[in-house]
Amino acid sequence: MTTSHGRLTAFGNQLIDVHIWLREELAALREDIDAYLAGGARPRELRAHCLAFCSALNRHHTGEDDGAFPELARRFPELRPVLEELRRDHRLVEDSLRRLQALAGRLDRAADPAEVRRELDSLAALMETHFVYEEKRIVSALNALDAPDWRRSRPEFLRTDEGES
Repeated sequence: MTTSHGRLTAFGNQLIDVHIWLREELAALREDIDAYLAGGARPRELRAHCLAFCSALNRHHTGEDDGAFPELARRFPELRPVLEELRRDHRLVEDSLRRLQALAGRLDRAADPAEVRRELDSLAALMETHFVYEEKRIVSALNALDAPDWRRSRPEFLRTDEGES
C-alpha cells in the first residue's frame, strides 16, 4: 500500500496495478493453453492454473461490486451509470469464466482443447475492454477517495494474492 518512498499509493493506481497483474496471469494461462495444444502441460496442472486465475478475477470483481462501487456511488453519485455498466460487464465476465472452467474441467477427456483457447481469447477481449473503460472512468475518483479502512486492510478488489491482507 506504500511506495518505496513511504507515501501511500492512491487506490486508483492500485487498481491499475491489479489489472496489470490480472493481464499477466491471463497471458500466462494462454501460454499454458498453447503449450497444451502443442502437446505439453498436463491437463490437471492446466485446470489448476485456470481455476486459480478464475478465482482471482472473480474475487476482484466481487470486491468491486460489494465494496468499491457502493463507496464510489455514495461519494460520486454522477458515476452511478458507469458503475452499473461495469457491474453488467462483471456478469459477462462471470459467464465467460463459468464456460472456461467447464471446458478446462474436461480437458483430459474428449473435449476440444482449441475450444478452451477460443473461450480464453473471448475472455481476454472482454477483460481488456472492461479494464480500459474502468480505468478511464473511475481511477481518478478512486484516487480522490480516502477510505481509512482500505488503508488498514487492503480490500478484496485490490488484492493480487489469496494470502495478501
